[in-house]
Amino acid sequence: MFDFSIVTNWIDTLLRGAMPQWAALAIEFVLIGALLLLLYAVIALILIYMERRVCGAFQCRLGPNRVGPYGVIQSVADMLKMLIKEIIGIDKSDRFLFFLAPFIVIMASFLAFSCLPFGNGLQVLDFNVGIFFLLAVSAMGVLGILLAGWASNNKFSLIGAMRSGAQMISYELSIGISMLTIVMLAGTMQLSGIVEAQNDGWFLFKGHIPAVIAFIIYLIAANAETNRGPFDLPEAESELTAGYHTEYSGLQFGFFYLAEYLNLFIVAAIASTMFLGGWMPLHISGLDGFNAIMDYIPSVVWFFGKTFVMIFVLMWFKWTFPRLRVDQILALEWKYLLPIGLFNLILMALVVIFGIHF
Repeated sequence: MFDFSIVTNWIDTLLRGAMPQWAALAIEFVLIGALLLLLYAVIALILIYMERRVCGAFQCRLGPNRVGPYGVIQSVADMLKMLIKEIIGIDKSDRFLFFLAPFIVIMASFLAFSCLPFGNGLQVLDFNVGIFFLLAVSAMGVLGILLAGWASNNKFSLIGAMRSGAQMISYELSIGISMLTIVMLAGTMQLSGIVEAQNDGWFLFKGHIPAVIAFIIYLIAANAETNRGPFDLPEAESELTAGYHTEYSGLQFGFFYLAEYLNLFIVAAIASTMFLGGWMPLHISGLDGFNAIMDYIPSVVWFFGKTFVMIFVLMWFKWTFPRLRVDQILALEWKYLLPIGLFNLILMALVVIFGIHF
């Protein structure tokens, strides 16, 4: 399987040989930042189009089919419309916090996006405490949402922000515990190390029953963390108009919209990395010929293929189940998911200690 670090090391050596080290680093930072921003925007457009088509299929209709072939340029047209819309100031709002909130949300999403291992040797941030860093930066997003609701001076925005804060803070516990369950199995918090540990089998299959339970808990909690149906109470249009971003317009609303879809991609990518091997091909012990064939598929294809399968599953959840009430959402977390997750963590510890995993 091709290692992309060969290309990145070649570019680094070329730049360092042609200019001082500080200049080479500055150019590399700009290039990486520009590529991440481009990928961030392109994935968002793809997900918006995919959401509309999947929603249309579930509701027995076509979805976007006018702007461009099969409606593929509809998302681009919506993006251009959003960019040229006026940003409207709100009377009696806290202007500084009102304008700061979208940037906090998009920054938290972008930092989490930078941690993802997109392929073999194709990862921007790869710390030895990668899972800890990922959980820390992704948790910053709730601050932006709370600030948006508070600074808008709108009762609907404030109620939506309070709902979102309670929901996201609660379900972060289950996400963290399910990820710690896999960290215990892998023996490392480094994302690249977790992927490498699945060289002889994905954790969902080799981690025994605790890995399957952790995977189910993660899917439910991740869906709630992204404020998507049936956990979309913070943005309940029938009750709160649009929730915490009711008063936002133009590019500011676009930041919330962009972060929502990229958070969907991020939680799906983490699921594929932690449970389905990330960019690692499907390897079966003893079948060397089959494993060699799987290695011919590029690592980037494996990563994005698994991630988009997980995205489809999360969209399936949204367009299948009805919206839950606030008490049902919090009861599901505190009465069921969290106790099951803690018990499952202990169960995984026993599995690892006694070596009874596959």
